Amino acid sequence: MPNHLTDSTSPYLLQHAQNPVDWYPWGQESLEKARIEDKPIFLSIGYSACHWCHVMAHESFEDPEVAAIMNRNFINIKVDREERPDLDSIYMSAVVALTGQGGWPMSVFLTPALVPFYGGTYFPPQSRYGMPAFKDVLNTLASMWQEDRGQITQASEKIMSLLSKNAYSAGSTGVFTEELLSKAGGKLFATYDWAHGGWGSAPKFPQPMALDFLLRRYVSGDAGALKVVVHALKAMAQGGMYDVIGGGFSRYSTDNDWLVPHFEKMLYDNAQLAQVYLHAWQISKEPIFRKVVEQTLDFVKNEMLDQQGGFYSSLDADSEGVEGKFYVWTLDEIRKVINEKDDLLETAYGIKPSGNWEGKTILRRAVSDSDLAIQFQMSIADVQSRLVERQAQLLAERNRRIRPGTDDKVLTFWNGLMLSTFAEAARVLDNEEYLHIAQTNANFILTSLRVEGKLRRAWRNGRVSNEVFLEDYAALILGLIELYQTDFDNHWYAEACKLTEEMINQFNNPTGGFFDSPSEADIVLRRPQELQDNATPSGNALAAEALLKMAAFSENDDWHQRAEKALGLVADFSRDYPTAFSRWLAVADFNINQTIQIAIIGDSLNGDTRAFLDEINKDFRPHKVVAASMFPVQKGSPTLLSDRPMINGKTTVYVCEGFVCKQPVTTLEDIIKLFN
Repeated sequence: MPNHLTDSTSPYLLQHAQNPVDWYPWGQESLEKARIEDKPIFLSIGYSACHWCHVMAHESFEDPEVAAIMNRNFINIKVDREERPDLDSIYMSAVVALTGQGGWPMSVFLTPALVPFYGGTYFPPQSRYGMPAFKDVLNTLASMWQEDRGQITQASEKIMSLLSKNAYSAGSTGVFTEELLSKAGGKLFATYDWAHGGWGSAPKFPQPMALDFLLRRYVSGDAGALKVVVHALKAMAQGGMYDVIGGGFSRYSTDNDWLVPHFEKMLYDNAQLAQVYLHAWQISKEPIFRKVVEQTLDFVKNEMLDQQGGFYSSLDADSEGVEGKFYVWTLDEIRKVINEKDDLLETAYGIKPSGNWEGKTILRRAVSDSDLAIQFQMSIADVQSRLVERQAQLLAERNRRIRPGTDDKVLTFWNGLMLSTFAEAARVLDNEEYLHIAQTNANFILTSLRVEGKLRRAWRNGRVSNEVFLEDYAALILGLIELYQTDFDNHWYAEACKLTEEMINQFNNPTGGFFDSPSEADIVLRRPQELQDNATPSGNALAAEALLKMAAFSENDDWHQRAEKALGLVADFSRDYPTAFSRWLAVADFNINQTIQIAIIGDSLNGDTRAFLDEINKDFRPHKVVAASMFPVQKGSPTLLSDRPMINGKTTVYVCEGFVCKQPVTTLEDIIKLFN
């Protein structure tokens, strides 16, 4: 018999709709039921692609005996962390305060007043590895609730005290300086793992924000920063965590060598990684970096794009109940697909009968094209052609397998990140298909995820959620800015202006920065203001970046001042913990280095205009913003374009840096001189 999750927009919640557990979604009905019946709440938070969420569901939530204990003693609430980042942030802080670590599935027990008193992550069905059995946890806490309420009160008070101590101090007034950025970059360099790439030990996360910040340090004159980025990107591009056959990145590597991934593929990882590979290609022109960008965006286009234009959230790690089954091979399977023994292919990927993971092979590049050309006495072009042919054969065969599940909800936040990447890749790589995908996506978000003029967070099959968060607004504004700088359609800029005003009105914190939830949202324990970057950038970091860039286009000083006030909240933390505040560091870099404002007046289809834009977009210039218009300039265009005439009827380029404008130019030679 179905429970109360059947009407959800979340595939994760729908996965639990047939559980014997009497699940409720988070909402007035479930919270009021807990208060009326004076029962504690069991809050389970996870997401669709989470492997251990599936494991706990099969072991415990599908077990009628466990469900009976849960239904008798608790009000059971399921939450998709991707739809409710506010709840995830609040209660993850509680779990970390309790246990010293967090993760998903998250399992938290609350009083009817929504105060946590016990929590953890995955609980096994039987006691093992130092973890108590889930049934024992349930029975013990149910008994305490009935017989020793005072102990629960003490526990909840202790947790609330820990949460208040761990909160960032309001009104912090640190200042970002060039010296601070240099020290943060130096710390990243000093802690880098030159043996394997990346930072820290397994599990290893790709850290795209830290890599992108280091590329900015390189542009600012730190030559050593590029060495770190190139080393890390090449280590990941060899394969394992990166899917060398189908494109796209898995969530993280379970080992130090980037070989064995946690096989789920998340939209936000691929948006950020494709973008940093794109920036690295602009600087280094390494062919492998461009290949990774194109393979990754093609993967997103083929496997994560809804026909209406939205990007799906994720692909599961599991298929047929086995993690990674869709992606791995045996030597016999490969030879059967190729229909022969191909020494070149097997050498290129180091394929052996014993495999490289649990008797199977995770495809990973072992020998370079140049070394293969020498070994097999072939040209590099012939090596590449042969491997492309073989990869296509393997991909075609893999596509016949039972696919991992797709979380097909569309999130405004993650779509904003991917919109930025597609729009930027479209102009840098001169790819019309990428531009069309970006334009369609922007239209979809601005129509399907706007209800009665109000932005919403999640969409699935024509239904939208009620919530929206700071990160949704900020990421979408940044995506629209990137799209405007690619096709110079004023519609995108106008929408970004509206969203910026709405963001300030709904989320502003008078003491600095922004709250994560809007002013009209129900407050749970506290109104969250998350500052730290995690797997995705902090909503506050994105908001500060959006305000700085919008200020550069609009010359709105109030927006600039709000961004600087937000930056002051994290300056000191960023210096000491650069991997936890990398997006903030990139935002500060944009703010400290004088913004280059470029205004182009001329026909966008004109050959000179296209040549000028190609030169401007050729290299990674992280401190620039570009506006363009026909003459006369349309009403509603960025203020940056105001009072800019064409000179002698030619396409004219105006460049201002730090409020100082240079002589306008009309030739490609003069453009090249300006930027070199």
